[in-house]
Amino acid sequence: MALPKLAPVPAGHDKLRALGILALNGMFDEMDAVGVLRQAASEILVGDLAIVSSFGADSAVLLHLVAQVDPSLPVYFLETGKHFRETLDYVETLKKHLGLINVHALHPNSEDVKRFDPKGDLWETDPDSCCHIRKTEPLEPVTEQYGGWVTGRKRFQTKERGVLPHFELTSDDRIKVNPLAYFTDADVNQYKIDHGLPEHPLFAKGYKSIGCAPCTSVVAEGEDPRAGRWRGLNKKECGIHFDFNGAIAKPMTAATKHTLWKDGAFIADPFHEWAEGDDPASVSYKHVPLSVFLANRDAVLANPHPLGLLIVPGDRIEDAEADLARFASIAIKFPAFTDGRGYSVGRLLAERYGYGNEIRAIGDVLQDQIPLMRRCGFNAFVVSHEPTRQALIENRLPEVALFYQPVGITEVPAGTRPFLRRAH
Repeated sequence: MALPKLAPVPAGHDKLRALGILALNGMFDEMDAVGVLRQAASEILVGDLAIVSSFGADSAVLLHLVAQVDPSLPVYFLETGKHFRETLDYVETLKKHLGLINVHALHPNSEDVKRFDPKGDLWETDPDSCCHIRKTEPLEPVTEQYGGWVTGRKRFQTKERGVLPHFELTSDDRIKVNPLAYFTDADVNQYKIDHGLPEHPLFAKGYKSIGCAPCTSVVAEGEDPRAGRWRGLNKKECGIHFDFNGAIAKPMTAATKHTLWKDGAFIADPFHEWAEGDDPASVSYKHVPLSVFLANRDAVLANPHPLGLLIVPGDRIEDAEADLARFASIAIKFPAFTDGRGYSVGRLLAERYGYGNEIRAIGDVLQDQIPLMRRCGFNAFVVSHEPTRQALIENRLPEVALFYQPVGITEVPAGTRPFLRRAH
């Protein structure tokens, strides 16, 4: 079945929308869950609302509300490739039981998985990046098509969700609807009993909140329902949710706001900045400063996780020549108002050392520099400068025909007489 929408819907930026959300919560604070959902679907966001469901332990309650309000509402399930078999079976059970006719599975981009999680164990070393690739990235282009979307979150689940309202204004000015915000654990269980809803097969085994299999465990008596998610880690959310108080997770970043330009598009960046205190022997998806690498060479080489190398002006890339193949990415920093040593490093990597992985430019990367960077072997650019972002998106970077330091046999050096400006 084709997706219900074909093109992104531009989100409004009227400052009054924030006040409108407060008014909505004031008007419908006491309304029951089905009333909140019906109001959202039939009055506030008519034809512009999607449901996002994990098909987890409590999902039958929200989906039962959907079936009552409009079983044709689009329901999106993030099929991460890491779910329990029981969850995938449960999707089919609920679709049939509730008569839902518009359920879509969203899969991660196969190229992203191949590039960033080739062994399928990213969840173990970097769960934030795993969630980003398998959940946030696939969901973003879908939520961009709607003015609002519905979640099954509830206040009782964690202390971070304890202030959850019925309606939220997300960071990209869309409305997030939480019909079950005020449900207690007892309310959820009683609702399932009252309406004869099928239970998730793992619920009776002690799984009270069910996500991907590697990151979900049984919840002990007295623990909050989400204690079994990412147990032992300082992680509470997968990253797709952002509350108005900012306490739960970072806002969803629209695809147009990614800063890594590669292969003709702004894409998700799996790498994080190196931080003081990082352990060279165990970090994952970090660009290790050259000085740190040289001081901890054996530890870095023994580290089993994907790593990059960070080069700043004054660094001698020659000192790491023998180990360049260890790194999936080499980031070369271009601070503002500095010399052109970064270009020389790029050429050394691409031409002399034959480095074939990602060579990325970071720092003060501007549109007039990128054609020159590409000449020097750069194939990825971290860009935050908005005019440069737009120039890349619209494919209108400046063209350079003459060079002081030509590369190869096709470029013409500056000063060549007009009748000789032809490559032979």
